Amino acid sequence: MLKDKNILLGVCGSIASYKAAEIVRLFVKAGANAKVVMTKDATSFITPLTLSTLSKNQVFSNYSNPETGEWNNHVELALWADFILIAPATANTIAKFANGLCDNLLSAIYLSAKCPIYVAPAMDLDMWKHPTTKKNIERLMSFGNIIINPNSGELASGLNGKGRLAEPQEIYDFIIAKLDQNLPLKGKKVLITAGPTYEAIDPVRFIGNHSSGKMGYALAEESLKNGAEVILISGPTNLLSNASIKKIDVTSAKQMLDACLTYFDEVDICVMSAAVADYAPSIVEEQKIKKQTESFTIDLTKTKDILYTLGQKKKKQILVGFALETQNEEKNALDKLQRKNLDFIVLNSLNDKGAGFKHDTNKITILDKNHQKTTFDLKTKKEIAKDICAKIISIL
Repeated sequence: MLKDKNILLGVCGSIASYKAAEIVRLFVKAGANAKVVMTKDATSFITPLTLSTLSKNQVFSNYSNPETGEWNNHVELALWADFILIAPATANTIAKFANGLCDNLLSAIYLSAKCPIYVAPAMDLDMWKHPTTKKNIERLMSFGNIIINPNSGELASGLNGKGRLAEPQEIYDFIIAKLDQNLPLKGKKVLITAGPTYEAIDPVRFIGNHSSGKMGYALAEESLKNGAEVILISGPTNLLSNASIKKIDVTSAKQMLDACLTYFDEVDICVMSAAVADYAPSIVEEQKIKKQTESFTIDLTKTKDILYTLGQKKKKQILVGFALETQNEEKNALDKLQRKNLDFIVLNSLNDKGAGFKHDTNKITILDKNHQKTTFDLKTKKEIAKDICAKIISIL
């Protein structure tokens, strides 16, 4: 959920600042990129070195670096973040946010932000109950900020009541639940095929292709990030998938077809990115073939077309195919789109430098059944997975 997310944590001057260390640790453990901005008072409670070490990033507290004089661009920091968490958020900082005061780096970032902002208050009981604080909290909520309410318990003053910063795991779980709730593929089940197929000649030899599976695995990860339940049917690859993805390992085209037919009726979206063999040996020898003759002929039989088969079965599903071409690219892709009853097809050409098998990059054109054509520049396969998922989401 948080893998590769950019998270900016704002830490204010509160005794609860020590909990920021555990919050950062949870984010980093989840695979997020975390940066920390501290108010001047916060540095009295927890050192920037601690949070820098845990986040693996520079900690910001001033408009400029006092050692180098380099400007810490508040706008860039605000735009970098996928979301901002203020924890602990003091009554002072909440008042500044609510009233547009801008006298430190954190408040400048807040006023420049366009991303979701989570505010986790921490203060004494009387401060939390004060009408001014209540009004300021209401103003933040009216701005669209999300409040993570404090807990009740013993406070630093000795009083007992509401005002304790929520525990790091509670804050983490709250954010995960909120993100999960808003994901565009939440409640959808996606079937993705990836990698090559190997068609056996004998126990040690096979007919295969150069597919790495990188595109299909990137699509599985991106679908998962968007909230989908993902089934990944993978031919032989060396790639690892997220533990939350249901992975089915197959070898041959026949095994991939059987696996697709097992799950197809229950999914909402099917993306066929695997490079499936068109032909397989008619006879698979039980023993290793010995090198005895000057020439050797293998009789091949056409494999059953998985994409065409699913296109004929399709009812409610969005069905996406891939076309890797070397000539008459668009014409061949459009023919495949229509003949196999697809919603759209992803075309790429081996004539484009950096595209095709084994590369970490690809260059694609999306052609859909409504005659819309979208061409993309050369990108990483992870970025292309985002473009393909965005197309699926637009159809939904």
